[in-house]
Amino acid sequence: MFRHTDHLQFDVKPEKPDPVYARKLQELIGGAYGEMTVTMQYLFQGWNCRMPGKYKDLIMDVATEEIGHVEMIATMVARLLEGAPATHATRAALGDPVVAAVLGGMDPQQAIVSGGGPVLADSNGVPWNGRYIVASGNLLADFRANVTAESQGRVQTARLYHMTDDPGVKDMLRFNLARDTYHQNMWLSAIAQLKADGIEDTIAPNALFDEEHGEHATSLWHLSDGVAADQGPWAHGAAPDGVHENGFIPDPVPLGDKASAPPPDPELYVTYDGSQGKPRSSAFGTETGLIGKIKDTLDPDKP
Repeated sequence: MFRHTDHLQFDVKPEKPDPVYARKLQELIGGAYGEMTVTMQYLFQGWNCRMPGKYKDLIMDVATEEIGHVEMIATMVARLLEGAPATHATRAALGDPVVAAVLGGMDPQQAIVSGGGPVLADSNGVPWNGRYIVASGNLLADFRANVTAESQGRVQTARLYHMTDDPGVKDMLRFNLARDTYHQNMWLSAIAQLKADGIEDTIAPNALFDEEHGEHATSLWHLSDGVAADQGPWAHGAAPDGVHENGFIPDPVPLGDKASAPPPDPELYVTYDGSQGKPRSSAFGTETGLIGKIKDTLDPDKP
């Protein structure tokens, strides 16, 4: 159950309308690292968490907070669009042919689709996509993704901070920057707590260490023209997992044979000179596996 209050989490009071900036601010609503992404990411992580207690409670607390962030920025966009498109800011932007070509003032969908309000899209009008979120059920992997999401979101917020001189907008963004700072540290602390609680072995698939090719789990392969890749702890000393020892291979050699696709099916009409031999079969369009066996049993003459 969720409850809503009429009061915003923080004040949203722009000094004046600015539809050009409203379009830019859409990135913090519907962009890949916008507030809708972290809202849905944390909600689904919380709903998918199988351990009641502090971790699930933490996820749901911050998920619910992020709903409030979406509301704040959506409200700011609506207030920045007040009176659009006939505003001084829009006319000034359109006075520059480059800006006019790129921005064209406000996002037309803000007027046509949402009636002068925000849309669930990024700054180019691309709709928000549920594939942006990470919610695997693996807390260690998810918390690491959360650090990335908060870090990228903070970078974008910082850039937008420098793109406006409106004191009211800047005030809201100062709050958002502060919360992003806390959330980065919060998820890093949660990662450390997983390890301190001694449950990282059940969170990360460490049990597969004895299944992987362990000789390839310790070294950086030097495969670029750069000369400084080995100047860091990732190339020397103990690995963060406390199990492996990092190393560096200055001149790695390929371990596989030459890359080549198999001979093509003639019915696909792929350009081919016969150098890879003849196709194993010409079974294009037939079923394989269990379905194929069932069909063969029922009607062996039917492709």
